[in-house]
Amino acid sequence: MTVITTFKEKRREKQIKYERSVLRDLSIQTLKERVKQYFGSTRISSAFIINTGMEEACYDVALEAYLLGAKFSKFGYYGEDIESVRMRCYKEEKHLVDTLFNFLLYWGNGEEGVMSESLYYLCEQYVQVWWREGYEKGYRRYKLRLH
Repeated sequence: MTVITTFKEKRREKQIKYERSVLRDLSIQTLKERVKQYFGSTRISSAFIINTGMEEACYDVALEAYLLGAKFSKFGYYGEDIESVRMRCYKEEKHLVDTLFNFLLYWGNGEEGVMSESLYYLCEQYVQVWWREGYEKGYRRYKLRLH
């Protein structure tokens, strides 16, 4: 007897395998340094000391943005420029920025309301940097035919 698998299951297995291989290039130290670089100098930094869940949320969003960039790097490999590739995943990237921003506002210690616009721009830059890094790593993997 043979086992019947669906196309969705095979696609999901392939996606998970690719994501694991891309994440091997990423270090936890880089994640920690980038969080300190972007959110360590703001008023919200005192909340990081109190609530490590906020720091973990930043890690989660960074990983999702990294994987999103790696996933969409195949379009760059096939000839699209990076800005048109970013426009392809605009909704997903915007969702990540909004998720991080709302999470930081909700779990912050209340001082973020005054500087919420600058915090939003920090979240936007944070997600963009991780997206670009994932894109570059994925692009290299496609060039080396490691996908």
